[in-house]
Amino acid sequence: MIEFKNVTKVYESGNKKVTAVNDINFQVEQGEICVFLGPSGCGKTTLLRMVNRLIPITSGGIEVEGKDIHSMDMIKLRRSIGYVIQHNGLFPNMTIEENINVVPKMLGWDQSKMKKRFVDLMDMMGLDSGQFQKRYPYELSGGQQQRIGIARALAADPPVMLMDEPFGALDPVIRDHLQNEFLKIQREMKKTILFVSHDIDEAIKLGDKIAIFDTGKLMQIGTPDEILSTPKNDFVRDFVGDDRTLKRLTLLNVRDLMVLIDGFKKNRLNHDWHGPVISINENLKSALAVLLTAPNGEACVVDDHHRKIGVLHVSDFSLLTEVHPKDISIVR
Repeated sequence: MIEFKNVTKVYESGNKKVTAVNDINFQVEQGEICVFLGPSGCGKTTLLRMVNRLIPITSGGIEVEGKDIHSMDMIKLRRSIGYVIQHNGLFPNMTIEENINVVPKMLGWDQSKMKKRFVDLMDMMGLDSGQFQKRYPYELSGGQQQRIGIARALAADPPVMLMDEPFGALDPVIRDHLQNEFLKIQREMKKTILFVSHDIDEAIKLGDKIAIFDTGKLMQIGTPDEILSTPKNDFVRDFVGDDRTLKRLTLLNVRDLMVLIDGFKKNRLNHDWHGPVISINENLKSALAVLLTAPNGEACVVDDHHRKIGVLHVSDFSLLTEVHPKDISIVR
């Protein structure tokens, strides 16, 4: 768990004082991803970098797993926290294997343990360990370098990770792919992660919680659905955009909507169906896109074994307006 207690950061230059982070209080539970969101200069990166003491706190305190960060040796603290930045920060003069093993080597791991960890992490990242072992960062694509940056942050198996716009410099297709891979890894690793982003869609997709900041102040913190369905003030409402309802559809899948449709399995099902097909696990935004382009506004829903179980119609989406978000089981 990470807890922020009245955390404030004031920069001073001559007679001028600028409050970058203003009296922040909230906590992130173990195994959660909390996305820090807000415009440039809102204090999100400053707050992130105070966790591993790259930026000193002016007042207040931060606890990581119940320990005040200032009671811990700074070097040990940083080695116990994974850190990933936008441009990966790989050492250009080190091979990929050497880059990943930087922290384990500092911690005194033996060669066999480091080798096994390297192979395991490369497999987790979907990269061939033998192929990339002796390569250097400049020989890799941007997406591959970013994967290596994440692998390096995970190398010593830290309980906490700090990620500062790690996918921000990638093109949309690679970015979406790495976000999906990252979520798969997180489901297995269950790290406590603070993730800085400026992209509301990325925050909705990745975050268990979203913390929205403006001019150093915390505007609102909550689940993605809470942020979208009940923005706390005009700033949050404007920041998440006018298409909040459409964005919420990414949080729900076809299975969630089926629960609301009486007799769904018998609903318009034709075993000779030749039209569009969507998975029961498809998010509702993607499903709606399919339905809107279908000739009759319909698509056949199939289960995990590709068995036909019913037909979804675009008009079924009207049911969502009759149900409070808390009444629907949200499955990412």
